Amino acid sequence: MTDDTPLSGRIEAGVHILPARVYYEDTDFTGVVYHANYLRFMERGRSEYLRIMTAQAGGRDPGLFAVTRVEIDYKAPARIHDALTIRTRFEGLKGPRLLFTQQIVKAEKLLCSSSVTAVAITEDGRPRRPDKEEQAMWNAHQAPIAAGC
Repeated sequence: MTDDTPLSGRIEAGVHILPARVYYEDTDFTGVVYHANYLRFMERGRSEYLRIMTAQAGGRDPGLFAVTRVEIDYKAPARIHDALTIRTRFEGLKGPRLLFTQQIVKAEKLLCSSSVTAVAITEDGRPRRPDKEEQAMWNAHQAPIAAGC
């Protein structure tokens, strides 16, 4: 019997690690990952990190978030069939803002890195400050400075 459960990745030293594969749909006609698709890989990394955090918090949903800022640096291309690793690190809270750094690597070679700001929001889209229980959950997942991403 095989396990068909999708990968959620794992957390090591405060950094979420998610393996991914480059498919044809991720690339342009030359077989290189289209620049905007790196954002999709990073979204998957943040989403799976959140899924693990929610499970570890006893299923408590940390709410809704909207990405408000992304700064990305491209270093090297990913190509069709490459095995990638998406690394996501929670950097901290500033009011309603959640700060993340992310990297996409191939065999430990850095392909791109980013800083992402997401804002906790209400169901009607207004910013909200996480409550004390939520803050404690986020703070428990804040990576030590030495861990890096």
